[in-house]
Amino acid sequence: MATTTKVRPAALVRASGGPRYAVALAVDALGTGLLRPFLLLYGVTVLRLSAPATGIAMTLGIVAGLVCMPAVGRWLDRGARSTVVAASMLVRVVGVALLLAAPAGHVWAFSTAALFLGIGNQAWPAAHAALVATVAHGRERDTALAAGRALRNAGMGAGALLATVCLTGGATALQALAAVTGLAYLTAAALVWSVHLHARPAAGPAEDRDDGPAPRMRALLAANVIYAFCLNVPEIALPLVLVTELHASPVWSAAIFVANTVLVVTLQVPVTVLLSRFSRRTVLAFAGVVLTVSYLGFLVATSLGHGWGAPAVAAVSVVCTIGEIIYAGSATALVTALAPAHVLGRALTRFQLSTGFGLAVSPAVITALAPYGPAALWGSLAGATLLSAGAVVTEEEHGSRLGD
Repeated sequence: MATTTKVRPAALVRASGGPRYAVALAVDALGTGLLRPFLLLYGVTVLRLSAPATGIAMTLGIVAGLVCMPAVGRWLDRGARSTVVAASMLVRVVGVALLLAAPAGHVWAFSTAALFLGIGNQAWPAAHAALVATVAHGRERDTALAAGRALRNAGMGAGALLATVCLTGGATALQALAAVTGLAYLTAAALVWSVHLHARPAAGPAEDRDDGPAPRMRALLAANVIYAFCLNVPEIALPLVLVTELHASPVWSAAIFVANTVLVVTLQVPVTVLLSRFSRRTVLAFAGVVLTVSYLGFLVATSLGHGWGAPAVAAVSVVCTIGEIIYAGSATALVTALAPAHVLGRALTRFQLSTGFGLAVSPAVITALAPYGPAALWGSLAGATLLSAGAVVTEEEHGSRLGD
C-alpha cells in the first residue's frame, strides 16, 4: 500500500487544486468565519426576529441544502468540478445579498437568505472533495483533503476572531461583516472559476478506474451520522455541560473552542500523513475508538464536580479533537477511494447527506440527553460511536479495493 511519509508544500498546493484555488479557499473560509457563527445573532439583533424563529429558519436552510445534494451529485458526475465549487460560493453571495436587503421583522426574508446560504454550505464540501480527487490521487489526495480542511479551519477561525472584535459596533457592525462576507464569497468564486477544471470520469488512475455502480456504503453512511456528532461537541455539548452542570466560567468553553481550532489547523495534515501507512477503513474505525474514549473521559471528568471538573473536561477535549482529526482525515478519503470515478459525485453527496444529517440532529439529541445526566449523554454517545466503529470495520462491501 502506498504511503505518504513527508509533506512537500509546493506539491501539496498543486494536489489541492493549485495556488489560485488555495487562495480562493482561504478567502472563502475567512468570509464564512465573519458571518456564519453570528448568523443567529444577525437575525435577532439586526432584523429583530425572535430567537426561536431565527433558529427554525436556519434549520430549514440546512435541510433545504441537503435536499439539493442529489442534483449536485449528478452535476459532478457529468464532469463539472470548479464550476460546482464556484456555484456553491455564488449561491452564498445571493444569500448574503438577500440578508442585507431583508427588512426588519420579516422572518420569511431571513428564511430565504438562510435557504441560499444553506444550499451553498452543504454543496461546497462534496464539490471541493470531487475537485481535489480529480487533481490528486492515492495518498496524495488524502493529504490534500486534510490540508484543505486545515486551511478552512484557519480561515474560519481568523474570520470569527476578527468578527468578535468588531461586534462591539452592534447591528451596524454585523451588517458590515455580512457585506464583507458577500464580497469574500464573490472573490473566491471568481478565483475558482478561473481554474477551469473539468473531469472526464472514465479517465483515472488504476485504483479509481471502475465501471461498476456506486458503492452503497450503508454501514459507512450510517456510522458517519454518529461520527459527525463529534463536530458539535466543542460548540454545543461542552458549553452546555460546563455552564449548566459544572457552573464553570464561559471562558472555559471559549478556550476549548480555540484549542480545538488550533489543533485542527496544526495537526490535521501531520496526523493524516502519519496514519497513511494503515488502510483508511482501519483508521476510520480507530477514530471511533478514540472518540469513544474521549466521551467516557468526559463522563469521568464531569463526575469531579465544580473545581476540578472544568480543567478535566478541557484536558479530555484534546483527546476528542484528536479523534475528530483522525475521523476527518480518513472518512472523505475512504469515500473517494471506494467510489468509481464516474459516480464519484453521487458517492460524495450521499456522504455529505449523512454528515449534514448528523450535524442537523446532534444539537437536538445532545440537548435532549443532557437533562438526564452525564451518564445518559456521554454513555449514549460512547456506545453509539463504538458500535459505529465496529460497523465500519465489519462492512465487507468493496472491502478488497485497493483504496480501502
